[in-house]
Amino acid sequence: MQDILERAAQIRLVIFDVDGVLTDGSLYLGDDGLEYKAFNARDGHGMVLLQETGVRLAVISGRRSEAVRIRMEGLGVAHVYQGQRDKLPAFEELKRALGLTDAVIAYVGDDVIDLPVMRRVGLAIAVGDAHPLVRQHAHWCTSAPGGRGAAREVCELVMAAQGTLEPINRGYLEGA
Repeated sequence: MQDILERAAQIRLVIFDVDGVLTDGSLYLGDDGLEYKAFNARDGHGMVLLQETGVRLAVISGRRSEAVRIRMEGLGVAHVYQGQRDKLPAFEELKRALGLTDAVIAYVGDDVIDLPVMRRVGLAIAVGDAHPLVRQHAHWCTSAPGGRGAAREVCELVMAAQGTLEPINRGYLEGA
């Protein structure tokens, strides 16, 4: 675990996949053809808190969804790449735009489409119910499944490693 904490202490950007990571992977389609997704509020709060510590967030999704755009906008996630079946070009563009190296980037995935980016970053994370090959190539796996607290675990891991989690929690306790 010490190696994971050392890696997490260096992170300046966390990239999340969407389907299966920020959602449970279910796709709800209405009779009108519209797609609906369910996001976890606690995951979202963790993402907001992590950004408040200065760590940037991004999403790279293989699918396109207006629901994702709306949710990420609401969370203040400025870097949203959708429709990226090959995620490496978006990763490289994002890395270049932010002036970052692989070592200071974490990626959270759940399926084989995420492996090319996961194999490049300083901290590769698989959600608890990720495909076995993804879990095999991750530095760390969450205990929670995608869409059910995994993103919050990631955010809290990074904040704990960087010494920002305890002051945030203390602030809530003192404010009560």
